[in-house]
Amino acid sequence: MTQLKIGILGAARIADDAIVDPSRVLGHRLVAVTARDRSRAEAFAAQRGVEKVHATYADVIDDPEVEVVYNALVNSLHAKWNLYALNADKDVLSEKPFASNATEALLVRDVARTAPGQIVEGFHYLHHPVNQQLRELVTSGELGDIQRVDIELSIPSPPDSDPRWSLELTGGATMDLGCYVLNAARQVGRWLGGTPSVISAEATLKEPEVDSAMRVELAFPSGVQGKLHWDMNAADRQMVWTVVGTAGTAVVPAFAVPHMDNRILITRDASTEEHLLGDQTSYTYQLAALAETLQGGAGFLIDVDDSVANAQLIDEVYRRAGLSARG
Repeated sequence: MTQLKIGILGAARIADDAIVDPSRVLGHRLVAVTARDRSRAEAFAAQRGVEKVHATYADVIDDPEVEVVYNALVNSLHAKWNLYALNADKDVLSEKPFASNATEALLVRDVARTAPGQIVEGFHYLHHPVNQQLRELVTSGELGDIQRVDIELSIPSPPDSDPRWSLELTGGATMDLGCYVLNAARQVGRWLGGTPSVISAEATLKEPEVDSAMRVELAFPSGVQGKLHWDMNAADRQMVWTVVGTAGTAVVPAFAVPHMDNRILITRDASTEEHLLGDQTSYTYQLAALAETLQGGAGFLIDVDDSVANAQLIDEVYRRAGLSARG
């Protein structure tokens, strides 16, 4: 596999899991990094073996040695710098969500359609064997006719100063957690051949317009019901994806970060089987898939149209909950 030459936008917490550690495992180069605080970027580079520190986001993208840009900035800056990178003919791995709202997502999609480089949204969980096995169970008919999809994603509260709580920075639980849950529900729709629609959405607010939790009911064209819940102010961590069919039920206990619990539980005829799948992190599987895609191999699991559809569903959930779309 050809070595990727990666530039990092933002010395964020997620960068270690999402790009630094997978690059070490797979043998890719970390060419450059920048952050709003240069001293933070310098410390990040020194501790992680990044070759260069640049002064600005544009400098990283314009560096001729950088081929792939990893965008780990706050949500409100994703679309702007994704567009800049695409216009600079670079490939992009963007943290989710790759835009603040559907309007921005459409702009990114339109540029991506004609740009030499590709952009992919970092829904890493989809690349893990546990969640790929869930797809196989649904599409093969092993669970029978699918009747219900339940997805729960909850975490203890970040500090009040965390940008995930900032409306101006495109924060809120739906942008941080709900985007995963809605993406997973949409994948089930793809597997079943239908797009889900929002029946209801009820938000719990931390402050005006900033959601700390959301309950959503979906309906699929096939008659499947979806019950979704995410909470960024919970007592403990829950990441459970359940698919119920007439012939069995499949449960992934940690779907969003499956390397933390790589089990899938399959119940048929009152008997439960436990399967352990995958020996790498979901981020490592994602980077390996990206490298293969960029080098002319298999297509990536999701494309820009999928990312636009996810942004549209996020906006619809906010509207149905009586809140404004972000951005």
